[in-house]
Amino acid sequence: MKILITAPYNEQGRQQLADTFGEVIYRCWKDHGQAYQEDELISLLQETQADGLIAELDLVTEKVIQSVPNLQFIGVCRGTPSNVDVPVATHRRIPVFYTPARNAQAVAEMVVGSLITFLRRIIPSSQWLEDKQWQSGSLTAYLKFKGNELAGKTVGMVGFGAVAQRTAGILRSFPCDIRYYDPYVTSPDPRDQKVSLEELFSTSDIISIHLPVTEDTKGLIDKTLLQSMKSDVIFVNTARSIVVDHDVLVERLQQNQIRGAIIDVFDQEPPLPKDYELISLPNVLAIPHLAGATYEVEDHHVEIMNTALIDWFEHQQTDVKVLYNKAILEDMNNDTTSLSSL
Repeated sequence: MKILITAPYNEQGRQQLADTFGEVIYRCWKDHGQAYQEDELISLLQETQADGLIAELDLVTEKVIQSVPNLQFIGVCRGTPSNVDVPVATHRRIPVFYTPARNAQAVAEMVVGSLITFLRRIIPSSQWLEDKQWQSGSLTAYLKFKGNELAGKTVGMVGFGAVAQRTAGILRSFPCDIRYYDPYVTSPDPRDQKVSLEELFSTSDIISIHLPVTEDTKGLIDKTLLQSMKSDVIFVNTARSIVVDHDVLVERLQQNQIRGAIIDVFDQEPPLPKDYELISLPNVLAIPHLAGATYEVEDHHVEIMNTALIDWFEHQQTDVKVLYNKAILEDMNNDTTSLSSL
């Protein structure tokens, strides 16, 4: 099998695939300067005659998939394969593998670190010091920038998947009380309290959003919920902007009706003037979509993807957790075709 990799992929991971499957062609989108567009990816697949693809941000459209008659799999180094036409791949019985939780530790650390930064007023106090405003009195800064501890806070997690659970695991050690809303998940830790969305918003000291983008989650965090938050709440969003009513959140922050917000995602990236209304507020810690941006994340997605591919093709296991389009398993159960011939 020839595998084309356009995702960032470490040398050890590439060598493991080469030793297992045959040939690996590495054309990382970073070296290309941007994600491969449809026609670029088609040309690359045809040039290399690859029959397996591991991508990250590239557009794997219907046209791309149909351009490779013998495509055996698509791997996507992301939390969801949103850049892949999954229905077309499923129709062609092409397995689509993805890497959920590759950035769980990175995002969890960013959430906790940002909360401490906000609560302890680290950024304004550092700027105050750089600006040489410490003119008199050894206790001036001590009095001016006294903050709060994270310990003892009630943290409400909206969505309780891998990232939220990793974050909760860190927060418990402070300790914090964890409440969460997720219709599809029950926490493995009995100390966590599963509550309604309404109760979470009205009782939490910190609210952290961990929702995927679906038709059900778009705009889920609406005016009613945002207006029910406590006046001293800190609102954190490292998930997606579209799940929150932007205008209401900005209004509450502008009027100092809540303590503040930590925002890592925006309606448009790069931001539009509307986004800068939020970014420029003094009670907002704005981050340019960096929660999942660590070098280790790339190592994590290599490990997840390689394990999946080896389990699927070499060990012929069908219970691969990171198989996204599990509908192909139904067809396989009604067919004698082996995995190795897909």
